[in-house]
Amino acid sequence: MSEQDGSAAVRDEVAAARRIVVKVGSSSLTTAAGGLDADRVDALVDVLAKFVDGPGGPGGSGGPGGSGGPGGAEGKEIVLVSSGAIAAGLAPLGLERRPRDLARQQAAASVGQGLLVARYTASFARYGRRVGQVLLTTDDTSRRAHYRNATRTLDQLLAMGAVPIVNENDTVATDEIRFGDNDRLAALVAHLVRADLLVLLSDVDGLYDGDPRTPGTSRIAEVTGPKDLDGVSIGSAGRSGVGTGGMVTKVEAARIAAAAGVPVVLTSASRAGDALLGRPTGTFFHRTGRRSADRLLWLAHASAPRGALTLDDGAVRAVVERRTSLLPAGIAAVEGEFTAGDPVELRDTAGRAVARGLVNFDAKEIPRLIGRSTRELARELGPAYEREVVHRDDLVVLHT
Repeated sequence: MSEQDGSAAVRDEVAAARRIVVKVGSSSLTTAAGGLDADRVDALVDVLAKFVDGPGGPGGSGGPGGSGGPGGAEGKEIVLVSSGAIAAGLAPLGLERRPRDLARQQAAASVGQGLLVARYTASFARYGRRVGQVLLTTDDTSRRAHYRNATRTLDQLLAMGAVPIVNENDTVATDEIRFGDNDRLAALVAHLVRADLLVLLSDVDGLYDGDPRTPGTSRIAEVTGPKDLDGVSIGSAGRSGVGTGGMVTKVEAARIAAAAGVPVVLTSASRAGDALLGRPTGTFFHRTGRRSADRLLWLAHASAPRGALTLDDGAVRAVVERRTSLLPAGIAAVEGEFTAGDPVELRDTAGRAVARGLVNFDAKEIPRLIGRSTRELARELGPAYEREVVHRDDLVVLHT
């Protein structure tokens, strides 16, 4: 395939995407002083609303910019993952910069989240479009029931023509249940809603082979796999003083999404319209894998282990190579305080995490199970103990 044919195929794939997750960072929505920039929010909404179709009318007809999407590109479902809550709360609370301590970050998020959603509500209302706020923590998405509920909520909002505005629940999230950055959250949400495309909007118009501020660097148009990034100095270009992300987090998010079967466009917020139309802009990350079982992606990239189980060599081979469940006989040691259903790390004897899974027993129960067969445990403790410590359906391998 020629370079021209390849670019045409990329444009066709992007333009054909029906359900799209768009992520925008704090630096694209706020002023240097930390408050929301209404003009920037409105400019983004002006672009997104023209692509949306649903019960609210094709492309939000009647609002600014007329009916329908640019060039007949309406009819898409947009999920917006938006940073900016903490940044929006800085100025109202008299804070000059993003605080480092968790308590003041949560206070800023509490004030700023309301301002952020109110601004989006007013801006999308110009197009007759409603928005719905969805706040997530990792705990909401690594547990089965919570995961299904998040999926149903997002699907229903889209079915009713609303635009979901997703953010991490910074007001209550602690270090143990934080995603860490909204780039990774966006990649996981793209998988959660079975998106056809992820668009990461930054203050830089794509991925460069060096610092874009340095003369002689050039934009990388396409990434087909990890080898395309060999020798590329990603650094932290694009990181602002009000957000937490940088180019490193965006490339990692693109890698997660592409490996889960979701292609990615990375570009600047000012070129969002071009990105959604499939025009040559930014960096396109080709999908490198297929969609996996939904929760396993979250388990691998979003869950915070509450403890760890050390496996003997035979159990490591069984779990990693043969992808079997973890039985009590293969456990050599346990650490941490956790309850049944919590995520735990599975480590080899050298201490390396080889897998992660949802455990079926409390931490205090496991010491008496170590090294014993399920048949023996059932005879002594009852039939409830004749089962796996971690079932293979609740287990994801991290290192092969």
